[in-house]
Amino acid sequence: MEIFKTDDWKKEKHVPVIEILENKDGKLLVRVIVGKDIPHPNTTEHHIRYVELFFFPENEQFPYNIGRVDFNSHGESVNGANTSEIYSEPVAYFVFKNRKKGTLLAFSYCNIHGLWKSEEKI
Repeated sequence: MEIFKTDDWKKEKHVPVIEILENKDGKLLVRVIVGKDIPHPNTTEHHIRYVELFFFPENEQFPYNIGRVDFNSHGESVNGANTSEIYSEPVAYFVFKNRKKGTLLAFSYCNIHGLWKSEEKI
């Protein structure tokens, strides 16, 4: 049984896409977006709950947890599902200092389709 699913993010709306927006003097600005080319529905019934970003340095035993962003608004209100018109978009930004080589690992969780991952070497 595989816990994490993966696929080409250009064909699959659940895959977290890692974008290194800036890498200046060892300080990285990273964006993780789910549904970049094919938007995820993000409704009360079907949504991305969170994304997490880890950094796994070369020649080290364990990854570092850079951060997690939870998406808590999915259109629900006291009037029922999809009635509030407030919907979180699964986009997260992370800023951290790093001078090591390694791999960024991003995970996203869909309430219906489970855990998804992607990797990006830096």
